[in-house]
Amino acid sequence: MAWIDIGVNLTASALQKRADDVVADAMLAGVTRQVLVGTSVQESQHALSLAERLPGCIATAGIHPHDAAAADTNFIEALRSLANHPLVRAIGECGLDYNRNYSPPDVQRKVFAAQLELAVELQLPVYLHERDAIGDQLAILDRYLSELPAAIVHCFTGGPDALEAYQERGCYIGVTGWVCDERRGHELQLAVPKIDANRLLLETDAPYLMPRNIRPKPKSRTNVPANLPWVAQVVANLRGDNIDALAEFTTVNAQRVFGPWPAGETQP
Repeated sequence: MAWIDIGVNLTASALQKRADDVVADAMLAGVTRQVLVGTSVQESQHALSLAERLPGCIATAGIHPHDAAAADTNFIEALRSLANHPLVRAIGECGLDYNRNYSPPDVQRKVFAAQLELAVELQLPVYLHERDAIGDQLAILDRYLSELPAAIVHCFTGGPDALEAYQERGCYIGVTGWVCDERRGHELQLAVPKIDANRLLLETDAPYLMPRNIRPKPKSRTNVPANLPWVAQVVANLRGDNIDALAEFTTVNAQRVFGPWPAGETQP
């Protein structure tokens, strides 16, 4: 089995200094390909630099809603330049987050819409973040969706109703270790069996969201892409899927939305 982790924050301080070991350990665990997430212009540059030198890695370029207020006036030009690189395969992580409002909602909406326009212009998928903002998120997304090649709902944590809203728009759904959490993952656990097999993607969101089903319990609280098979096992159990089949169709889905991985990768 080989897995694709479509959400790794390898630029985070908990991972970046040991990025080579993190990727090597993931390879040994069967996680042969990764999407390195950009959350600001600087972090997107770092993600691309890592993707250029690490096997099986591609990157995204975008402004996270938490960082929207700090974005320079020329952020779209900077993202456009980054997105011209063949290893940058999506615009984002972008969207709306009203849970903490680190950036004012009106600024979030403006920065989100600008990135959707860029994704349409460049014909790249959009890599979405949303928390407690689904109404505004969908209202803005709907203005661009017909012209986007794909939309990925990164780290989906909602229940069946939210899933239906995204799926009726043809979005891809990324599932993380949130599904392994018995304290707060109940709604997601109800939704996972309803995810279209042609739209399901798997991710760790490392170094965050450590799967709580790992045994023996890890000493470190830092999640890594090597833990993706633990997420996959819970997803397979909830759906009644054979684990080999899950690896195969989530790999096909990731390749469909992000395109072919760089030459020289470890193949399934």
